[in-house]
Amino acid sequence: LRDEVARAANALTELGVETGDRVAIYLPLIPQAIVAMLACARIGAPHLVVFGGFSSEALHSRILDADARVVITSDGQFRRGKAMPLKAAVDQAIARGDTPVEHVVVFRRTGAEVDWNEATDIWWHDLVDRQSTDHTPVPVPAEHPLYILYTSGTTGKPKGILHTTGGYLTQVATTFQHVFDHKPETDVYWCTADVGWVTGHSYVAYGPLINGATQVIYEGTPDTPHKGRWWEIVEKYGVTIFYTAPTAIRACMKWGEEFPNAHNLDSLRLLGSVGEPINPEAWMWYRRVIGKDRCPIVDTWWQTETGAILISPLPGLTHTKPGSAMRALPGVSADVVDDLGTPVPNGSGGYLVVTKPWPSMLRGIWGDDQRFKDTYWARFPGTYFAGDGAKKDEDGDIWLLGRVDDVMNVSGHRLSTTEIESALVAHPDVAEAAVVGASDDTTGQAVVAFVILRSEAVERADEAGEGADVVAELRNHVAREIGPIAKPRDLLIVSELPKTRSGKIMRRLLKDVAENRTVGDVTTLADSSVMDMIQKGLSSGS
Repeated sequence: LRDEVARAANALTELGVETGDRVAIYLPLIPQAIVAMLACARIGAPHLVVFGGFSSEALHSRILDADARVVITSDGQFRRGKAMPLKAAVDQAIARGDTPVEHVVVFRRTGAEVDWNEATDIWWHDLVDRQSTDHTPVPVPAEHPLYILYTSGTTGKPKGILHTTGGYLTQVATTFQHVFDHKPETDVYWCTADVGWVTGHSYVAYGPLINGATQVIYEGTPDTPHKGRWWEIVEKYGVTIFYTAPTAIRACMKWGEEFPNAHNLDSLRLLGSVGEPINPEAWMWYRRVIGKDRCPIVDTWWQTETGAILISPLPGLTHTKPGSAMRALPGVSADVVDDLGTPVPNGSGGYLVVTKPWPSMLRGIWGDDQRFKDTYWARFPGTYFAGDGAKKDEDGDIWLLGRVDDVMNVSGHRLSTTEIESALVAHPDVAEAAVVGASDDTTGQAVVAFVILRSEAVERADEAGEGADVVAELRNHVAREIGPIAKPRDLLIVSELPKTRSGKIMRRLLKDVAENRTVGDVTTLADSSVMDMIQKGLSSGS
């Protein structure tokens, strides 16, 4: 790996890339993506990785915003067993004629035919493979920019989160070591995140490698060529530490236990969760079915902006609670405050804030200091506001409630969509649920739920006259679990939910449907046809 990174660093230097120049990386989850990132770091050229599922429009806006001179891409990528184009999106972005791109380095991944521009395009194997493995890293100050990463789901001008070198690398290294109890001589680590997301930066490319980790990366989906694909990989490579997202865990729950049970998962010793609050039902399934009731689970809270994990249990030290991220890590000052910024007592909820600096904190929004101040520091002056709601239980442990904009106000009661979703998923018939607040003339907002049933429940609901009974039972179940105020006004049984390519549910689109509005931009969805099916289901009253 070191030699390949040195060759790539020499290649970038040959192309005229200097310390401080920005390099865009638009690759699938293959080793060359990590090599490219580390090569940029080695010469002090900040990288901006753009997820390979994003459109040419998204790529174009990011290249422009960061003023990137070089793009590293591939001819294509493999998705669900099929070769899909990738370079074409780069060509479309550059064809607009307004980018500063001088060179496009293309890795041959699929062998597909691609359009070629002799003036800008060069094959990776023609450029990188002939370089020397001798390379001296460029020394940079601790505050030198390491990378820019654009947050997903932004509208308008992209929001480039800036991370610098010293503090960021220090915190991802230490959190990886302590949160995952990493033993470099014996552990095989697998984080399923793509390098296009911050988890792939901090806990695939940087944190593990600083610690000398042996790790698995996988270009593909968990259900191709079959729904046991992940567990087959765990068994094959003897994975000991496994880090994934709640949405993936819930998908595996929906498919059934027979898939993980078909493989030997005895090598696993620690499980992690990242990306969104994990509902207790998924936590328990993860522990029982994947961890065989013996693997500790670290439910980690952090963001693109925080750079590294800030709140998490520590294995062997923390007595965990299903669904709680527990306490801030040593050295991190996190709290839950009310509307006035006053810390709330145990047993109360409010806004999650960080009250003192931490090493891996974002240093700004690229090229937009005012937006940085307005977005993160204006709500509670002098305090970082994460945008997430949280509650402290009677012991003072922290439970994440999702984004503040996922908190509803029903008849004056603040209800968390996460809490209602957890109640629904706790029902044995439910595989996955998404809840939104829809405008209501009487209550201000009303609860609207979209539910995917487990396969055996679908068969029952399909029987004549049974569908309405299932809906009524689920609505009453929420009322029993949380209270009548949380009972969904509407509950729709669906076959799929609208998700981004990183697996996050796009509740904004569900809110459009619930309020009978024209559905907004669906370009970031993994499958835009899902919304058509949901709208048809709602209009037919199913």
